[in-house]
Amino acid sequence: MKVLAIETATEACSCALWLDGEQRCRYQVAPRRHAELLLEMVASLLAEAELSLQRLDGIAFGCGPGSFTGVRIAVAVSQGLAFGAELAVAPVSSLRALAEGARRELGCQAVLSALDARMSQVYWGSFRASVQGPMEAVGAEQVCEPETVVVPNEELGWFGVGPGWGPYRERLAARLGRQLIGTASDRYPHALDVASLGAECLRGGEGVSPDEALPVYLRNRVTG
Repeated sequence: MKVLAIETATEACSCALWLDGEQRCRYQVAPRRHAELLLEMVASLLAEAELSLQRLDGIAFGCGPGSFTGVRIAVAVSQGLAFGAELAVAPVSSLRALAEGARRELGCQAVLSALDARMSQVYWGSFRASVQGPMEAVGAEQVCEPETVVVPNEELGWFGVGPGWGPYRERLAARLGRQLIGTASDRYPHALDVASLGAECLRGGEGVSPDEALPVYLRNRVTG
């Protein structure tokens, strides 16, 4: 399974290759420079691996939620590359990718992902490690005020990750109480995790055609 992955839903811009389990990536925190950087990153990564798009099994992308502009860039680039190479695509939740990164790097088993949605709101998702390993959603993702996030009805020690935990930590912590065991607000969704989750999706035959590669905004009002 050979998969190209793209993630641009936040300030971080990244792409990655999943090559039968081996992973390579490009990653840069570069607000508002995603359109400028992304195609060059993709070309560099493919050249390093000596791969053409036609030799891939599919393209995975972070479908949001997140920055409206960033999500649109990931969708447009993924669609364009996939159409040209006649590849299937795998949309991956950016909140799930954020949680998967915390499992991969920090060993977290229960994660509350939060991105700053502006307008005093957060994009919010709850995830726990499955028996097979990857993070699975616990309930639906949402956009809401920190005081109204859905708290998982499980007695687990939840770890909060993502930039939404920066400005809203106190308000979220008050909502969660003793269920919250720690936070890391300096983490962003990463294409490495979009790649592994996307490869799982494509391997299971759950990829879609490029014209079905749709963004997930969770709300309609554009905030950047």
